[in-house]
Amino acid sequence: MIELESVPELVDPVLIAAFEGWNDAGEAATGAVEHLEQVWQAVPLGAIDPDDYYDFQVNRPMVSVDAEGERTVTWPTSRFSWARLPGSGRDVVLLRGIEPNMRWRAFTDEILAVAADLGVEMVVTLGALLADAPHTRPIPVTGTATDQGLARQLDLEVSRYEGPTGIVGVLQERAGRVGMPSVSLWAAVPHYVAQPPSPKATLALLRGVEDLLDLSVELGELPEDARAWEHGVDELAAEDSEVADYVRTLEEAKDTAELPEASGEAIAREFERYLRRRGPGASGPRDPGR
Repeated sequence: MIELESVPELVDPVLIAAFEGWNDAGEAATGAVEHLEQVWQAVPLGAIDPDDYYDFQVNRPMVSVDAEGERTVTWPTSRFSWARLPGSGRDVVLLRGIEPNMRWRAFTDEILAVAADLGVEMVVTLGALLADAPHTRPIPVTGTATDQGLARQLDLEVSRYEGPTGIVGVLQERAGRVGMPSVSLWAAVPHYVAQPPSPKATLALLRGVEDLLDLSVELGELPEDARAWEHGVDELAAEDSEVADYVRTLEEAKDTAELPEASGEAIAREFERYLRRRGPGASGPRDPGR
């Protein structure tokens, strides 16, 4: 079991989790949680014992040497931290780790036991998948919930996915089984630029967190990183006519599919969300590509 560090009583905490591996195209999801750890100055809580869940020939431990020459082994695992959100009436628990190699049910049950001990009221999982999405358009983020009432309340879809799943899908399903509300946000990473990092997809997931929790996240250099990433992919596509033609095909398909959404009502809803998050006291630049 996880031995947690000393932590004060948390206020209406929500758990935000992401895992390296199958659920993390372009490392966009774990990049989003890592960004939240930094900007919210998250305090470590504890880590899951890796011996029960990881194959160390697949996820190898790392050796490092400090300035005094002392060697340290860091084991692959999943780590909890917590933060008190400025200007918000709630706290957050963050979980960033690696998809386990074995005993997934026990792994997720251990996470949910910690969440229950901390008084977590909702589990939010972040994921990223490869998709036929053009890099020149806003990264799509899909939000789903396991509970129909929660889906209506947050204006999300009820998950209808059927097929292979990763640890994010298992965690969401088991959270529903124990009566803990669960939401999953997924970013669609262009499959032809799948190598990490994917700052534009990370930025899209952070905007999804803002919308979901009705708060503002300090974005730092991410908007500039996303613009530089897009510009770099533009240059690569310009050097290959077949890639450029393929990107134009994706753009046309994307733009045609979204024509019904380009209405005054949709634009008004987006602007209202923007103003709500960017009211007095909000900080951090916004990405103009939204």
